[in-house]
Amino acid sequence: MAITYDAVRTATADLYAWSLRTVPDDAVAALRASLDTETVESARKVLRFMLTASERARTDDKYLCTDAGVPSYDVRIGTAARIDGDIKQAIVDGFAQLCATAEPPILKFVTNPLTNQRSFAGKDMPLVTWDVVSGADYVEMICSPKALGTGRWASIETFVSPSLETIERHVMDCVLKAGSQPCPPVVVGIGIGGTFDIAAKLASKATLRPFGTPNPEPILAEMERRLLVAINSTGFGPMGTGGDTTALGVHIDYASGHGYTPVAVCFNCWINRRTRARLYNSGVIERCE
Repeated sequence: MAITYDAVRTATADLYAWSLRTVPDDAVAALRASLDTETVESARKVLRFMLTASERARTDDKYLCTDAGVPSYDVRIGTAARIDGDIKQAIVDGFAQLCATAEPPILKFVTNPLTNQRSFAGKDMPLVTWDVVSGADYVEMICSPKALGTGRWASIETFVSPSLETIERHVMDCVLKAGSQPCPPVVVGIGIGGTFDIAAKLASKATLRPFGTPNPEPILAEMERRLLVAINSTGFGPMGTGGDTTALGVHIDYASGHGYTPVAVCFNCWINRRTRARLYNSGVIERCE
């Protein structure tokens, strides 16, 4: 058997639809855990509201936010995967299928940056990054729609041989500038090194890392700890209402590069939209999160 055009098209639509109605289990757990450490009662009230909203969206099949974002997929193709059909076109057609059938309808968020005209289609839509997984007999698709609140505040700056302190100061500058606009509590993704485009990709992918997953690089694990404490000391709190819970996690990755070091910072909001499925050669489709 093989992974077909039809399977990819269906998965594309389903992953997006699920992401609009579901807070990932690890994010729900992180929200619950934050109730144990949050000291401000107004912030605790917001966190309880978020948990209730996440449950109601799941049980009542409702959207969590009116901003459906723009379609963004991370596709990882196994070297042992057998593919039958144009999966790139299948992703385009899958998103079109969702737009035509979604109930309630989603708004037109795909925007032409030259004219500011909005529609459901556009150049290079959906936004897809591609990668290869050695030995895998599947295609893995991760859908993480980017909405205005989080997408607006992503940032990148290039340094020359920066110290860890310089990198952390840049991250905090980005967090303070964003304030409560990314709809906290957020996950902060950080990419260090490589080239301009690699750093941005690392930061974006870092936001997809499940909460509670340890960073295998000790230097970065300690940096994540320091930054999480610092960000939660800003006092922005849930949805900017004040409190101790501005971020649920800080996730960092890096790549080797030259003496110049780009540092990219991006955010995911409290909904932490992230759905993932694997399409196997056998025809099995496994929903992972």
